[in-house]
Amino acid sequence: MNFITEGIPETVTSIREAAELTGLTEDTIRYYERIGLLPYADRKPNGHRHYSKDQILGIRFLMRLKATGMTLEEMRRYLELTRQGDSSLSERYTLLEAHNDRIAREIARLQETQNVIQYKLSHFRELAENPHQDTPGCESPDS
Repeated sequence: MNFITEGIPETVTSIREAAELTGLTEDTIRYYERIGLLPYADRKPNGHRHYSKDQILGIRFLMRLKATGMTLEEMRRYLELTRQGDSSLSERYTLLEAHNDRIAREIARLQETQNVIQYKLSHFRELAENPHQDTPGCESPDS
């Protein structure tokens, strides 16, 4: 067992359990099914949804894509390609590579912002420790 599949049973017996395992609400799962982002869950004889481990892993992967800024339309396109099987591997690779590049650019932008904030925190700490210190030139050029 690895960290990706840890804690996921082979069959998830309710939408409530699926919501708990994926971090989505039950309403969001129903909505994503309705708009085609998730395949409709299998149904028990009583009409209640149940999900396989693979379905839960698929939902978790989609939520990682969404958390990193992939649009619902891009996610839907990725799923369409996945359903096409191995013939779409190259296109899926290209799509994920482009998304990965966007994530890398965003991380770099956030790192720059964090560097400015850390500079300011250091400066404020210095001022707190030496309140009578002369302050000209203490601001970063990106203030």
